Amino acid sequence: MFYRDERLALFIDGSNLYAAAKSLGFDIDYKLLRQEFMRRGKLLRAFYYTALLENDEYSPIRPLVDWLHYNGFSMVTKPAKEYTDSMGRRKVKGNMDIELTVDALELSDHIDHAVLFSGDGDFRPLVAALQRKGVRVSVVSTIRSQPPMIADELRRQADNFIELEELKDVIGRPPREFDGPEDRD
Repeated sequence: MFYRDERLALFIDGSNLYAAAKSLGFDIDYKLLRQEFMRRGKLLRAFYYTALLENDEYSPIRPLVDWLHYNGFSMVTKPAKEYTDSMGRRKVKGNMDIELTVDALELSDHIDHAVLFSGDGDFRPLVAALQRKGVRVSVVSTIRSQPPMIADELRRQADNFIELEELKDVIGRPPREFDGPEDRD
């Protein structure tokens, strides 16, 4: 539920949204996503959070990051950390939870409604803190994937749960051929 006169901010956990959309068989058209939420209220900010592999000559996510930056999104990035797990596999870690939480709390006095694009249960305390400050919180994720991409405790805490699959016709596009870089934690 949205009100046209309320001040909105979007907080997009890039890797989480990518994984949820991929599990549902579509990609996100970020231009359409921004337009959709501009239609729903007064969009003050649209933040996108992702970790980048800095040491690679070419990062497949770099064109998306650049496009988002030039098209009205506030980009929050940091270098991803590479490590080798106990099985000898190369892994990438790039958690942006703290950055998203700090930004949401800092902006909370200026918004009426926060829209969190993530199913990560670690955000439940953030949602509760925003609610205590009088901010309504909608969470966008999916329960229609196997397994569901949203933590039950986050869904219960949110004022409103938006099923990502129900936005597919509004903000979706067919998936690209390659697996993207957002497959990291």
